[in-house]
Amino acid sequence: MPQDYDDKIDKKVEEYREQEEEALASVLANARYNIPYVDLSATAVQNEALRLITEEEARRISVAPFKIFGKEAHVAVLSPEDDNTKLYLDDLARKGYKVIPYMASHASLERAWARYKEISFAEESRRGGLDVSSDTLLELQKQIKTMGDVKTLVDQITESHETHTTSHLLEVILAGAISLQCSDVHIEPEEKRMRVRYRLDGVLQDILFLDPKFYHLLNSRIKLIAGLKLTIVTKAQDGRFSIFLNEEEISMRTSTVPGEYGESIVMRILDPKSIQVDLANMGIEPRLFTVIDAEIKKPNGLILITGPTGSGKTTTLYAFLRKIYSPEIKMITIEDPVEYHLNGITQTQVEPGYSFLEGLRAALRQDPDVIMVGEIRDSETAKIAVESALTGHIVFSTLHTNNAAGVIPRLIDLDVNPKIMVSALSLSIAQRLVRKLCLKCKIERAVLPEEETLLRKLLKQAADNKKNLEAYNLTPDMPIKLWSAPGCVECNNTGFKGRMGLFEAIKTDEAIEKIIPSNPSEREIKRVANTQGIFNMQEDGVVKILSGITSIEEVQSVVDLTEE
Repeated sequence: MPQDYDDKIDKKVEEYREQEEEALASVLANARYNIPYVDLSATAVQNEALRLITEEEARRISVAPFKIFGKEAHVAVLSPEDDNTKLYLDDLARKGYKVIPYMASHASLERAWARYKEISFAEESRRGGLDVSSDTLLELQKQIKTMGDVKTLVDQITESHETHTTSHLLEVILAGAISLQCSDVHIEPEEKRMRVRYRLDGVLQDILFLDPKFYHLLNSRIKLIAGLKLTIVTKAQDGRFSIFLNEEEISMRTSTVPGEYGESIVMRILDPKSIQVDLANMGIEPRLFTVIDAEIKKPNGLILITGPTGSGKTTTLYAFLRKIYSPEIKMITIEDPVEYHLNGITQTQVEPGYSFLEGLRAALRQDPDVIMVGEIRDSETAKIAVESALTGHIVFSTLHTNNAAGVIPRLIDLDVNPKIMVSALSLSIAQRLVRKLCLKCKIERAVLPEEETLLRKLLKQAADNKKNLEAYNLTPDMPIKLWSAPGCVECNNTGFKGRMGLFEAIKTDEAIEKIIPSNPSEREIKRVANTQGIFNMQEDGVVKILSGITSIEEVQSVVDLTEE
């Protein structure tokens, strides 16, 4: 019989043996030990997690840490009842980790242990800068005050031809982004150069251009520290790593996408300080703030936020959770992904096989008081969210519509019964983000006749509907003043520094309740909502323009001021 036939038979037998081993581990995990099962051949193993234990020790006690998520340590174990395993897990807990054990087969653990080759390479190369040094970043932050400072430091590094050029380049790029409070870093290969861009206040800015030879070095370094596979260049990959600055963890969510000249790399900076915004300081006008404050403190109800990607919906939801947080109530979030960790709140992440729908169903079995669902995408999730709001839960979520008036028609499109919605939906909120004019270089500018006509029309509309213009000393007949900012060192020559929200909301009051069963159009809902005394987004934009907070051009970039 040919040798290759025997080899095929042996290979098939080995495959069956591995499948049996995995099946046994899965059964034991659920039936005997009541812990989750993991197959590490189908799960990304983070180098950062493997550093929690040496290879020798991991093999001795048959464990493999495979994921670190903030202070959560996910650890695969062969035998949860083994004394050495228990001692190791207890030791991790004493070090401040929340330990989540998983049952794994021996073959599965072997695959994780094989990754120690990459770790040893990283350790050997540490002097060359494969790790990101927190101390270096702190020192660099002191030197970086403007985007020009980033380019100056990079030029010094590239001209010095020193041994550790790549590590220093990455440190300067990251330090610059954190220091300038950017939301993400884009590293993009082009035909004859590499482009580095920062997203500052929602707008991408070119920072520097480098020789393509630096791209390949940076690409390998970022992939290694983010736990991505170095050899995969034709598929998109996602990973993350953490930087600790002054005992505060900043997570860097990393994404690579294949392109014509190489992989585009985006590092999203998840700085906890960026979401620690009080509800009162988000740009919400006083009348609306009173409404929101009352609604989120009620024992039940559905509150939905709408807006495009990047409009600050997650920040607003987190602000709601922090505002009502108390040790006496159970809060659960279902997110995609969990970007920021909130103390005292159970946060779960959407993954393949665990959708918003499954997450919401599971959350309801935990007897929560408050549930946050990252997004309502389908009919089933919408129906369960509405039913949850009717059965004694506060539910916060987001929905994709253009404005607050679009929430009711969208829910009806998702087959939510209008009669039930009347009792469940408390508040529909829409928001956008606008950049604030730099206070250092802001100057008054001439007002064009068409601008004055438009602004007076919107002021009169607000006054006719008895909106609270007096709180801002505004009247339809007031002198119109507009501001702009040419740019200065303080604002990195952009003319803007920081962002704030434009908001509108519709409360489900008696008048709105009456029209919901008739499947009203957005226009009908807007007309009824206009009597509630809450600014719509156009009027909120006008208030912020005439108060000198932002420019008319900035508001027009996110809101159509001419829409009837």
